[in-house]
Amino acid sequence: MGIVKAAVQSVTGALSDQFLETIEPENMGEQTVFVKGVLKNHKNGKTGSGVISNGSVIHVYDNQFMLLVDGGKIVDYTAEPGYFVVDNSSAPSLFNGQIKESLKDVWERFKFAGTTPLSQEVYYVNLQEIKGIKFGTRNPINYFDSFYNAELFLRAHGTYSIRVSNPILFYQQAVPRNAVRVNIDDINSQYLSEFLEALQASINQMSADGTRISYVASKSSELSRYMADALDDTWKELRGIEVVAVGIASISYDEESQKLINMRNQGAMMSDPSIREGYMQSAVAAGLQAAGSNANGAAAGFMGVGMGMQAAGSFMGQASSTNYQQMQMQQAQQQAAAAAAASAPAPAAGEWTCSCGTVNTGKFCQECGSPKPAVGVWVCECGAENTGKFCQECGKKRPE
Repeated sequence: MGIVKAAVQSVTGALSDQFLETIEPENMGEQTVFVKGVLKNHKNGKTGSGVISNGSVIHVYDNQFMLLVDGGKIVDYTAEPGYFVVDNSSAPSLFNGQIKESLKDVWERFKFAGTTPLSQEVYYVNLQEIKGIKFGTRNPINYFDSFYNAELFLRAHGTYSIRVSNPILFYQQAVPRNAVRVNIDDINSQYLSEFLEALQASINQMSADGTRISYVASKSSELSRYMADALDDTWKELRGIEVVAVGIASISYDEESQKLINMRNQGAMMSDPSIREGYMQSAVAAGLQAAGSNANGAAAGFMGVGMGMQAAGSFMGQASSTNYQQMQMQQAQQQAAAAAAASAPAPAAGEWTCSCGTVNTGKFCQECGSPKPAVGVWVCECGAENTGKFCQECGKKRPE
């Protein structure tokens, strides 16, 4: 029992009348992973999903994997596009196509025993990338960030895509029995739970590798590799599917993590004396503005401000003095660096650096004896060395 590849002319030309029926795949959407073949009878023009007869033609399109099944067991398959004739007298042809060698071991496990065919049917597996599968973490994922030196917690939302890498294994392990059409949402509940577990492991690995938490959303390609490694055994080897890409649409932090991030960022900004002094001045200005709008009158408000300024004046004056000192130190350091760069001695005329690193002024290196490299020098046929366009001895033009 098997299939034989047919010439296109045989199917579309004069010989097409000898074929009883043609099997075509049902329409596959972007997220359809599996469909049953639809039988079209040439004698009465009817379509249906009846039993496949010997001599029927099976049509396979690009990026499709066709399975010829009898009693639930696979009797032949092809990953090559084209037309194939069902021939129950032949051995399985096994057209691997783009799948190549990865199906051999699985075929030996799941192949048909070779008895008389009873109820042959055709199924198609979509080999294209299945995109736009949505995910979202139910609970926050812990993430230790060495930059913030804190255990933070984040939530991630986005989409991922998969591809069927071993259609026989996928048919045996992932497709529900007696299914005629399977979209990814029909079987995604179990896979989504496993995906989220692998996502947490992958994000934890990114944390261990030192990736800043704010960079996670932009590390989709790295995350895809982490996910592929985390799901390789359970998906690729057991079910015949693999993760192609992971796209993070949004990253959010829990309330405590956001407070820690804000505190760290504020501390980093306040370490700059100019920002710190500006913050103090703006705080004083805000206090004066609030005093002017005091409900008991501006005079009472300014009196309160005066008392507060008197109480805190010593502290604020000392803080401002410290800020100005640090700003002056920064300015002095910048000026010193600029002056050092400006006062750096210019290289003396005729100086050249040898390949050994020694600076020289003569024609030979004083350390290794290498001659000074000639710049723009050319030797004329008469033997004279020149730098211009013409030889200073014989007048010949410099060769191109």
